[in-house]
Amino acid sequence: MSRIEWNRQGNAGCLKGKASPYFPAMPNAISHRIAVKQIDACLPQTQCTQCGYPCCRAYAEAIAQGKAGINQCPPGNAATIQALATLLGTQPMPLDPRFGTHAPRARAVIDETLCIGCRKCLDVCPVDAIVGARKLMHTVITADCTGCELCLPPCPVDCIAMLPDLAGHARSASSSPPSPASGRGNEGEGADSGELWPDYTRAETDRWRALAEKRRQRLARARPRTATARMTVLPPAAASERIRAEIRAAVERVKAKKARRPGADS
Repeated sequence: MSRIEWNRQGNAGCLKGKASPYFPAMPNAISHRIAVKQIDACLPQTQCTQCGYPCCRAYAEAIAQGKAGINQCPPGNAATIQALATLLGTQPMPLDPRFGTHAPRARAVIDETLCIGCRKCLDVCPVDAIVGARKLMHTVITADCTGCELCLPPCPVDCIAMLPDLAGHARSASSSPPSPASGRGNEGEGADSGELWPDYTRAETDRWRALAEKRRQRLARARPRTATARMTVLPPAAASERIRAEIRAAVERVKAKKARRPGADS
């Protein structure tokens, strides 16, 4: 099963509270003397959900409660596993293949000539790294993209591609050598001076954590207003159908545009 298929199928069950059958629990619950934020500091903050939890913070909480193993983070890979093992006083273990494999750092790029402005990618980006408006071109803020790939499945015209993030690799390569103990500090500030991951800098992961939390708070504030609006004024069925029709028409235009491209299959 591919990574995207797993996100669509396996992770959907997790987010409905059915995670326990899929995740190897720690032998004993970890003492809460080890703060969740210390565990969270060992995670690369890509918010990719490959670990089976909706965000890095939720995975950190599950580890602290003894409900998840330390080897469920493909982006963090061996560096995260070693840092967590050191922090928790346990033995490192190989990355659990059920949660995916480590891949080189990548970032999302939108083909702006094909984008139909449907906003579906904006709704799923965990760090609000995509900007745009309905019926207008969308684009990705390169520095904020974590490479989570969550924007790929909902795109109706497949105008998003994951490309190698060479700039990110260059930033990481110019940083200090990796330090397994660097996850021992307080959230965002308490890490040692050395970088933990070969693919990500501490400054990047701290920023992604802050962006994810900012998005969470924004959505929490929006929910009461959305619920009130739905109770008072339900959108007419005709308006919903009009939106769906606009998307279908835009998809057909993109298909026609792709067909006219040189080298397209006849």
